[in-house]
Amino acid sequence: MTVTSIAKPKTRSPEEQQVREELAAVYRVFAARGMDDLIYTHISARAPGDEDHFLINPFGLMYEEVTASNLVKIDLEGNIVEPGDYPINYAGFVIHGAIHQAVPNAHCVIHLHTDSGVAVSCQKDGLIDASQFCMFLPGGVAYHDYEGLAFSADEQPRLVADMGDRKAMILRNHGTLTVGETVGEAFFHMYNLERACRVQVLAQAGGQAEVVAIPPEIVAHTRAQRPEGTRFGGYGTLELAAWMRKLDREGVDFRA
Repeated sequence: MTVTSIAKPKTRSPEEQQVREELAAVYRVFAARGMDDLIYTHISARAPGDEDHFLINPFGLMYEEVTASNLVKIDLEGNIVEPGDYPINYAGFVIHGAIHQAVPNAHCVIHLHTDSGVAVSCQKDGLIDASQFCMFLPGGVAYHDYEGLAFSADEQPRLVADMGDRKAMILRNHGTLTVGETVGEAFFHMYNLERACRVQVLAQAGGQAEVVAIPPEIVAHTRAQRPEGTRFGGYGTLELAAWMRKLDREGVDFRA
C-alpha cells in the first residue's frame, strides 16, 4: 500500500503538530519493536485545544505507515471531524473512547496485543510483582475481564470502573492498556508494562517451580520513589524524546 499524507490544515496549531509527531513516533517505535498487530490495536491522544477531539491511527495502515499528517481526528462517538483519506476502526475506539470520556487526564491511551502481554493476561494470577519494571507502574495494575470483541458501548462503564485511577490495566485474555497525561507518559507506562510481562513469561519458562515476587513492603517503598527522569518534565518525557531523535537519525518519516 502506498501511503499518501494528508496536507496539514493551515489552522493546525504548533501544539497539535507536536502531539501528532509524538503519537506517530510511538506508533513507529512499537512497530520497530514488533509490538503491533497487523492493522489492529490503537494509540489515541486528545487533540490540544479541543477536549472532545482525538487523534487515532487510520484503519488499514500498519503502525510503520502512520505519520503525523495521516492521523485521523475524531470526536467521542468516533465520528471523523476533519476531511481526510482514511476511515477508522470504530470498534477499536470503543475502549479508547470510554476512557478518554470518563478520565479527564487520560490524554493518551495505548492498547496493544503483544505475545507477552496477552500471555500474562491469560494467567490466573496476572502480573506478578517480580521485576523492577513492575515498580514503575504507579498503583500497580488494574484488570478487566474478557467480554468478547469490544463492539458494544454497554461494556464501557465496566471497563472504566475497573480502570479506576490506575495508569495500567490488563484486559484478561486480550492484551494490555495504559494511559497518561501526555503521550510520553502513556508510552513510558506501556514500555514498562510490556517489559514486565515479557520478563515474567521468560522467568516462568526458565525451569524454576515458582517466580519470586518482590515483598509488598518493598513494592510500596519502590513505587513511592520518584524516577530520576520525572524531574525533567514528567514520566516518559526524556524517553520519548530520545526515541524521536533515534527515528530522525534513521530517516523515519513519522513527522511528515
